[in-house]
Amino acid sequence: MGAALTQKRDVGERAGYENKVLTLVSRHLPIAVPEWKVNTESLIAYPLLPGTPAATIDTEIKQYRWHLDPAALPAAFVDSFAHTLVALHNIAPLAAAQSQIRVTHAEKIRTDLQLKMEKVQQEIGVSQALWQSWQAWLGDDSYWPQHTVLVHGDLHAGHILVDAQSRISGLIDWTEAEVGDPTIDFVPYLATFGEVALSTLLSRYEQAGGRVWPRMQEHILHLQGAYAINIALFALQSGLEEYLQMAKVALGVEK
Repeated sequence: MGAALTQKRDVGERAGYENKVLTLVSRHLPIAVPEWKVNTESLIAYPLLPGTPAATIDTEIKQYRWHLDPAALPAAFVDSFAHTLVALHNIAPLAAAQSQIRVTHAEKIRTDLQLKMEKVQQEIGVSQALWQSWQAWLGDDSYWPQHTVLVHGDLHAGHILVDAQSRISGLIDWTEAEVGDPTIDFVPYLATFGEVALSTLLSRYEQAGGRVWPRMQEHILHLQGAYAINIALFALQSGLEEYLQMAKVALGVEK
């Protein structure tokens, strides 16, 4: 009973948090986000958003089924993605804080990541080459943003809706939104579409008014390369052997 109550409470807290995010971003974005009409412990309902998911996950083969061609992204998709990110990242952190949205300052982002790395190294292990790469990245200010912004936090293709012209029409699933490192919103794009596509998006982002710095793309590459930390932490939390093995391979301690 206690576990069930804890789980229900956690779901309720996450839903309440997401509703605060949606209330804020709906006032600033040029695209649609869910507008909850029903919000109870057992049901959340909102009108269908315009558009079609850029991709859906086929659970049997564990791969995307694409609505767009990921190898030849339409210019309309890239441009609208850049403009949507600029609008999101331009929402004032103070407004987010006043809406009770999580805020993490730039320096704390690095110290928190260092603590996660140390935990993974102590409890699972990290190859020497990977550890040295992580420490060089963490210790070099030129990689890291000196500012924070409101991010979506989970911009994979299934959370992005597009219209008939391949322009972004909506974003869903805002539970990971917070004020943090702006590059978080670029990592799924890199992982899905590759480095050349990322470079194009960053150029469009800057042209649309986004704030960039010289080593931003390199920082995104490092951040994407640190995905093993999240796998490892989940493995430690869940106790699932399959994720522990995945983590060991990603951390370079088991082939």
